[in-house]
Amino acid sequence: MTSKKLFLFYVLFLCQIICAQNDSIMALKEVVISDWQLNNFSNTQTIIVLNDSIIKKNQPSLTSLLNFNSVIYFKENGLGMVSSPSFRGTTAQQTAVIWNGININSQFLGQTDFNTITTRNFDVITVRSGGGSSIYGSSAIGGSIHLNNELAFKNKFENELQFNYGSFNTFDTNYKVLASNEKVSSQVSISRNSSTNDYDYLDSQNSKNENGQFYNTSMNASFGYKLNTFNNLKLYSQIFEGERHFSLISSTDNKTKYQDLNSRNLLEWNSVFNRFTSNIKVAFLSEEYKYFENIKSDNFYFGKVESFISKYDLSYNWKNKITVNTILDYTQNKGYGSSIPFVKREIGSATLLMKHLVFSNFQYEWSVRKEITSNYKSPILFSIGTNYSPFSFYRLKLNVSQNFRIPTYNDLYWENLGNPNLKPESSIQEEICNEFKFKNVSLSAVFYHNKIKDMIRWVPKGGGKVSPENTTKVEIYGFETIANWSKKLGNHQLHFNGTYGYTSSQNEQTGKQLIYVPYHKITAGFDYSFRKFALNYQYLYNGEVYTQSDNNPKEKVDWYLISNLGIDCNFGKINNYKIGFKVLNLFNEKYESVESRPLPGRNFTINLTFKF
Repeated sequence: MTSKKLFLFYVLFLCQIICAQNDSIMALKEVVISDWQLNNFSNTQTIIVLNDSIIKKNQPSLTSLLNFNSVIYFKENGLGMVSSPSFRGTTAQQTAVIWNGININSQFLGQTDFNTITTRNFDVITVRSGGGSSIYGSSAIGGSIHLNNELAFKNKFENELQFNYGSFNTFDTNYKVLASNEKVSSQVSISRNSSTNDYDYLDSQNSKNENGQFYNTSMNASFGYKLNTFNNLKLYSQIFEGERHFSLISSTDNKTKYQDLNSRNLLEWNSVFNRFTSNIKVAFLSEEYKYFENIKSDNFYFGKVESFISKYDLSYNWKNKITVNTILDYTQNKGYGSSIPFVKREIGSATLLMKHLVFSNFQYEWSVRKEITSNYKSPILFSIGTNYSPFSFYRLKLNVSQNFRIPTYNDLYWENLGNPNLKPESSIQEEICNEFKFKNVSLSAVFYHNKIKDMIRWVPKGGGKVSPENTTKVEIYGFETIANWSKKLGNHQLHFNGTYGYTSSQNEQTGKQLIYVPYHKITAGFDYSFRKFALNYQYLYNGEVYTQSDNNPKEKVDWYLISNLGIDCNFGKINNYKIGFKVLNLFNEKYESVESRPLPGRNFTINLTFKF
């Protein structure tokens, strides 16, 4: 019955757009990316684009990149351990991670571990602040992180090999090859990261990070083929395999480890005919884990989910003034594990988006989405916003959206503990953004407000058990500012960037700040280059966070300030060799982002890059 409803819903929704008028001819662009909606329907919200040059200046984990270049706060259970974001005062499950247009948050936990994402496998990483559920579905409440690979159809052949070696026997290597012509485009990268991770704790002469060793290997492959001027095929594939031994809080604790294997495959067909653009996506995702409660034992807990996703995207552009976009989406999840019986979940959705350029300096956009599933009832999701430039140096953006997060496999199906009657978390969010842009300076100031209801929490039950319930209402408001400055003086180039975020995220019933949400976060970066020489400095300030829901002042993680300093020098006639040196935690600050999980003091890394 559910399948019949989904099919009927698809047909009715598609009929609303398929009869649009044809007019002129358009060809496919030279550079092709998969996340069409990110580029075309994010004009009324805040976007931070981190390109390839920024990605290379940071450590290879997504945690490190975003920690020093965004207002997102991260809880990290030790270097390389589990890492969870808090985006605009929300929980880790309320941040969506989008891989080439596909939501890849875990079906078990509802979140992505940001230390399992190797940034050097991607060309562009984008931070989209605010609600995005009407486009990207579940979890896009605080914001979304977009991982994209670009395919360029032009004559090109490049190889890049990078080696990094640092303190605690940390070794990172990445190899990337790009080969393309006017017909075929390909990009393949392989990364390997490992560390004994046995750093000394700064508060003790005899204590160090025990059982913290880890390794991971990832491979990314992207292929594109132009069938003709108006059609192309693309294939994206990613594999991640890793093992982490979880750091001990006490030397008497059992030594544990966690293995995970994730694979993602996406096939696309893009077509342009008249003023229509058609995109068909078919994806298969798999996530699998094993948890060893004692590494001396062969016994382990396990879980596996396989997801099939099909998506049809049809857009119509009228005189470059109005764009209408319909998305039909079907997802099937099949999962099982040690504590979860075999469960099959089907989700169908339909989305309608519109963008209208009313005048050259004023546009608005809106989107609406509805999901159908047998497991829960989804609200109607929407987003509406405007973008107005009354002056050449000033732009005003307004946006209102309704967003949600669906219950996870663990929430619904955990043996003897899951709650199949859970409702999705939902939120209403409003934001206003002021953007200023002058010759060398850009500045944005954003005010936002977010009310979340039916937040899912695991609460105590009789007999020492816990079970998930829709319990909490949360009110969030805050302010963000992003600044950039660049200057070129002959062969000297200077660049500064900075962010500041203030966040109040309170349980409405108690009036207390949510745990692990800082009121203040500041980041700054300064870059200087002269011919073949470059220097960069990074600064991070995180305010204190509470670790208990009653905001007991004795139960908190103190504020900390971290600085990194890096130096690079290029060699060769075409700068095809580079050597770099970086000092992390320059001033040897004692700090932690999670209680009783110290992070390393001053440490070093050296890198070599070869281009050929």
